[in-house]
Amino acid sequence: MALFGRRRARQDEPDEDYEDFDGAEYDGEDAAEGSVQGDLTSMSGPFDEEPPDDNLPRLNLGSVYLPVPDGAQLQVEMEQPGVVKAVHIITPAGQMTVSAYAAPRSGGLWEEVCGDLANELKANGAQVRSASGDWGQELMANLNEMALRFIGVNGPRWMLRGVVAGPPEQSAQAAHGLRSLIRGAVVVRGTQPMPVGLPLPIELPDEIAQHIEAQGG
Repeated sequence: MALFGRRRARQDEPDEDYEDFDGAEYDGEDAAEGSVQGDLTSMSGPFDEEPPDDNLPRLNLGSVYLPVPDGAQLQVEMEQPGVVKAVHIITPAGQMTVSAYAAPRSGGLWEEVCGDLANELKANGAQVRSASGDWGQELMANLNEMALRFIGVNGPRWMLRGVVAGPPEQSAQAAHGLRSLIRGAVVVRGTQPMPVGLPLPIELPDEIAQHIEAQGG
């Protein structure tokens, strides 16, 4: 069973400042309820368009399906009323966020994004280093006493980007959790033309959307 809350960026403050509200239980059929079955470390995702026949419960976010770990909390970040910017998965090891973007058929978007991201992190005072991971280049950074890890996957006309932020002493466990989440993810790109780099739209399950609407989101 997952918990979820809403957080929305204030218009007069930097993006990293949010207004939180008390979490509420989400018990809908679209949630990853109960223990995740199967060994995610052995999965070969992220998957394109259709989930494999593995009976793994996944949270349906429209463009992305995620196997949310048991006991995790969900936090919804709103860009504006009715428009979801991101859904964050809160675990003891850190906060994970997985997002999908439109990409060219030729691939290679993550390598381009990775370089820009490294420069941005360094400009903000972070210590950044690169490493080779399961899907190619990964970025690790230390910023404001938090350990960050970014993982990207180039797919067919989409790119999946995951990030986890947590305490440095939990960085290895956090990276393992993020890789497992990505391995079990499903990206639904669709056939519509989209500009390269545009985030694929996030759609909330009805129960979460109704809860946020009731809270005035």
